[in-house]
Amino acid sequence: MQLQEVSRVHSTRSKARKERIQPIKKLHPQYVAGFVDGEGSFWVSIYKDDCMKNKVLVRPEFSIELRDDDKEILHRIKETIGCGKIYECKYERYGWYPHVKFKVSRFDEVSEILIPFFEKNPLQAKQAKRFCLFKKIVEKRKKGQHLTKKGVNEIKKLQEAMRVLGKKHRLETARVRENRSPSGVGQ
Repeated sequence: MQLQEVSRVHSTRSKARKERIQPIKKLHPQYVAGFVDGEGSFWVSIYKDDCMKNKVLVRPEFSIELRDDDKEILHRIKETIGCGKIYECKYERYGWYPHVKFKVSRFDEVSEILIPFFEKNPLQAKQAKRFCLFKKIVEKRKKGQHLTKKGVNEIKKLQEAMRVLGKKHRLETARVRENRSPSGVGQ
């Protein structure tokens, strides 16, 4: 369990400052699934890598990116799922508020922790279709099919299907640009 600094407590006897550390509270797994339905992203990167047998690397990734002032929820999601890392993203040059990203990209974490989590706590919205394709790609990689030309071509077709689903999703929703301040970050 990961610990987070919550507050500082002043002792009345010794007036020494003591830090009180409390564990990060897990969320209900179904809450996380619902949150991911709206804010999560499943993706598979395919790119050239000379270190690989067939010169191609297939990398499944999952992420959620939010404004920095919502980072506590990402820490709680990370604790609930049980894997991944949180990164700080600086977008000052675009006039955006700072962001944080929760990302799971290690293959063992994706295949052994993330996928079983969402199998046990199924997604309910459009994201469920992307997850199904994502899972198929992970299964192909687990079987070593990403090491053959035929396997890579099959994975690319599944990746394209994921991209098309994501494109349709973006066209169907109206997105408010709340992450950008009217005159940039430094108001």
